[in-house]
Amino acid sequence: MKLVSLLRPLLEAAALVAVVVLALRLLTGLFSRRSTVYRLGFGRQLRLLFWPLLCLGVGLPFLGAFFYADTLASHELVLLVLLAAVVLGFSGPALLLHLRYSVVNLNTTLVFEPKQNVLEVYEGEIRVPFDKRDLLRVERVTCRSKRLFWSPYNYLRLHLRNGQAVTLTALLTDLDPVTEFLRNTPLEYRKVGICWT
Repeated sequence: MKLVSLLRPLLEAAALVAVVVLALRLLTGLFSRRSTVYRLGFGRQLRLLFWPLLCLGVGLPFLGAFFYADTLASHELVLLVLLAAVVLGFSGPALLLHLRYSVVNLNTTLVFEPKQNVLEVYEGEIRVPFDKRDLLRVERVTCRSKRLFWSPYNYLRLHLRNGQAVTLTALLTDLDPVTEFLRNTPLEYRKVGICWT
């Protein structure tokens, strides 16, 4: 019970901070111009992680009962294992994908302005040099199902003539407009169960 009483104030404080940050983000978003520069941002990450973290937050206090597993009856232990499997089965893959995508695009900056015909990718401070004619093919990978917590995690891989491949993940921005922008290049669409890069 001490674990539950300790976690509750922490979860309440985290929820309060998230509400304040979202309110500030909304307020500043009303008075700012739409950005064409995309980096890993708090708002986009929170949108993608909302349901997995909510599932984990609901199931985590119950999983604390594993510390008292020796005092539980066998049917209680079976129910606890089933609950742990459901919680980790739904939130685990999304959390792993989020971590992987964060590593892939940690230093990536995307400058995308379709009206000006601009698509630039920066790794750190260095621009990856390519034009549309330098693209051998573009690989668009999405999830088969649209109803799972990890469904929004998808990526776009640009294969360049020099052999380099640039990966843009859903953590940067919604990739559908970028894919539409690249429609005149050789596009490969793939649907997979989990979009691991």
